[in-house]
Amino acid sequence: MENTLEVILQTLLAFAAILIYTRILGKQQVGQLTFFEYINGITFGSIAAALATDIDPDRTWLHFLGLTLFAALTWGAGYVALLSRPARKLISGEPTVVIHNGKILEQNMRKMRYNVDELTMQLRQKNVFDIADVEYAILEPNGNLSVLLKSQKRPLTPADLQVPTEYEGVPTELIVDGEILFENLKQVNLDEKWLEQQLKAQGVEDVSQVDYAVLRSNGSLYVNLKKDQLTTPVDITDTPQSPLK
Repeated sequence: MENTLEVILQTLLAFAAILIYTRILGKQQVGQLTFFEYINGITFGSIAAALATDIDPDRTWLHFLGLTLFAALTWGAGYVALLSRPARKLISGEPTVVIHNGKILEQNMRKMRYNVDELTMQLRQKNVFDIADVEYAILEPNGNLSVLLKSQKRPLTPADLQVPTEYEGVPTELIVDGEILFENLKQVNLDEKWLEQQLKAQGVEDVSQVDYAVLRSNGSLYVNLKKDQLTTPVDITDTPQSPLK
């Protein structure tokens, strides 16, 4: 029982430490992590796991000290990288050109321990099946491949056809999980009365019925209800599903 209590308390300590330290270190998508940041995160998690499960009370604060020191070093490395480009290149690496004008640069590939199979796989993920169509392919520090097709192989855009387009801004969230975001309403110079009128115009009597609502850049309101009452939902699986509501 004593060991159980110790693990519970240490787990709470590890959880709180990770929550605080990760907020301090900043947020980044997993797909954007460099190899160094990926390994760094694994190590950070391993130290936290040791802090949560090691039942020796004499080592609890040693694990906590190690976790704190590791977080401080990570923050320090990130701060130095922010101020110094050479340090950033050393810590995070730099992009490497692997295709130039439809030609694979084998020497750069060898430096990165990167093979043709990986290259062609990532090209296919970009819907590129012919290396000759590629003007530039750049392997980013996070392992992603950025591809620039030759001009004659790129999809047409409205600008190519000189077709005018309307401005598309970022929609503003007004309701999330049945709760009105009053600060967002204020930012777009609207009020709760206007929102209620818009909802009633779409047959919604109560805000609590709304799962998600955003104000589009053209001034219209998109509303998604918690119960959509779909009569013929699309199901691509062969597993029996209950009707959507």
